[in-house]
Amino acid sequence: MTLVQPNEDMQAFVRKELNEDLNTRESDLQTIKEWLAKQPHLPDTWEISIKMTLVQPNEDMQAFVRKELNEDLNTRESDLQTIKEWLAKQPHLPDTWDDNRIMTFLRGCKFSLEKCKRKLDMYFTMRTACPELFNNRDIDRPELAEIMDCVTIPPLPGLTPDAKRVIVLRGKPDKQIPNVNVYDAMKIALMVGDIRLAAEETGVAGDVYILDASIVSPAYFAKFTPAAVKKFLLIVQEAYPVKLKEVHVVNISPLVHTIIEWVKPFLKEKIKNRIHVHTDMESLYKFIPKDVLPEEYGGTAGKAQVFHDQWRQKLRDYLPWFQAQESIKADENKRPGQPTNYDDLFGVDGSFRQLSID
Repeated sequence: MTLVQPNEDMQAFVRKELNEDLNTRESDLQTIKEWLAKQPHLPDTWEISIKMTLVQPNEDMQAFVRKELNEDLNTRESDLQTIKEWLAKQPHLPDTWDDNRIMTFLRGCKFSLEKCKRKLDMYFTMRTACPELFNNRDIDRPELAEIMDCVTIPPLPGLTPDAKRVIVLRGKPDKQIPNVNVYDAMKIALMVGDIRLAAEETGVAGDVYILDASIVSPAYFAKFTPAAVKKFLLIVQEAYPVKLKEVHVVNISPLVHTIIEWVKPFLKEKIKNRIHVHTDMESLYKFIPKDVLPEEYGGTAGKAQVFHDQWRQKLRDYLPWFQAQESIKADENKRPGQPTNYDDLFGVDGSFRQLSID
């Protein structure tokens, strides 16, 4: 990496030197933010490090995560260098990219160099193939702002005891969008994913999604065409270093079962077995402890809307990065051999291929 981070022993030493208490630093941060908001002569908010929005694994969790992701402290820097050298030699790909994000790809690929190369190639290929998802990523554009007003989408700050990150996707019953563009909703999800490529500094053991189906209706379901869902699943599965461990569906209706059955044929068996449908919150608590969950789901971690607002500000802060990244993509004219055939990749008949999400 450009700036090597302190190892675990160093981190403990630094925290002692700086009087940093893992149990109180979040409340200290909140105190400063509240003070800043009350100062009439100072900005209401400021760039708060994303690592405070996403609590990082503690030392014990880091050791567990490294084992889960096959990360070797003695070889990870050389693995990073190998990927950087490979990237520089690919005429159709960017010569260089952010070290932290490349490291996240390595972790998501369990440090398989060949799998990491394939995912990075696909990541930059998708940026070229799907401008509707990777261009114009200004969260204050009216069509994106309208969606953000009507949903909460935050990755939650805390981690489960086994070092998984929980992400809540929830529509607001009192605010619905009659003409929502599903590609804009998918774009926002990928924007959050791009931030997390750098924000998960030491990696997590996987992702856990809570899908709140309280506002799901036939009209909403009809907007998610097979072609759109196929494209999104292909990008998430093939182009991002995602480790999907659990999906929990809450506030269900009979339609939810129809939707799940519609999606299931396109998922590998192990992913089908990771989908859990809950008729009450008590069954959810068997998987996710209350201290990780927001208040809206009976938890004690804080309000989902507060977390959502923090992420909305983070998405604003990232606008220059999103704009700069529009030119950081694959150039199919320079790809060795044949350029990517997008019809073969996505299909032209609207039908699904079997997709796998690891």
